[in-house]
Amino acid sequence: MTAILEPATPLSSPLRVLPTRLRTADLLRITDQTAAEVLDGRHDAVLPHEWDETRRWSTRLHADDDVDVWLISWTPGTSTELHDHAGSLGALTVLSGSLTEYRWTTQGLRDRVLDAGDQAAFPLGWVHDVMRTPNAPITVDPTLSVHAYSPPLTAMSYYEVTPAQNLRRVRTELTDEPE
Repeated sequence: MTAILEPATPLSSPLRVLPTRLRTADLLRITDQTAAEVLDGRHDAVLPHEWDETRRWSTRLHADDDVDVWLISWTPGTSTELHDHAGSLGALTVLSGSLTEYRWTTQGLRDRVLDAGDQAAFPLGWVHDVMRTPNAPITVDPTLSVHAYSPPLTAMSYYEVTPAQNLRRVRTELTDEPE
C-alpha cells in the first residue's frame, strides 16, 4: 500500500526554510531554564565581583552548533542601537530589573517594557533596540537578561529611521557576541 502524504503547506504558499532546527519557542524555553540556573547560583563563578555601573557586561554561558546562550547586564543610558541578528533567531528572559525594547513595525517604532520574568522572541528579520528601562525604579542592581541565538550569531546589521520614517541599514558587522 502506498501512502499519499499531504503537503504541510498549501502549494500556493511559499515554503519558509529556517536556518536552524530550533524554533523561537525552544529558545524561550532555553532562556527560561538558564535564567533559573543563574538565579539558583549555578553560574556564580562567571559573574563579576563588582558590577560596572557605566558599561554593559556579557558572558557566554553555553555554546554548541545549534545555539549560544548569553548572560547580559544593562546599565542606565546605554542601548544596543537598532539592529537585527542577521540569520539567527533569538529570545530573551529578563532576570532582574526592567528592559525596554523598541522594535520596528510597519507602523514605525513601537516599544514594550519587559520586567523580571518576562520573555521576548525574535524571528528572522526582527529589528529592535534594547535598553535598561529609562527612569524605572532601581530596586535591583544589576539589570540582567539571558539571551539565546540559533544558529549562533555570526553577524548583525544596524539601522536608522530616515526622516521619511523608513528603515535604512547603515552597516553590517561580523560578530559572535550579542548586541
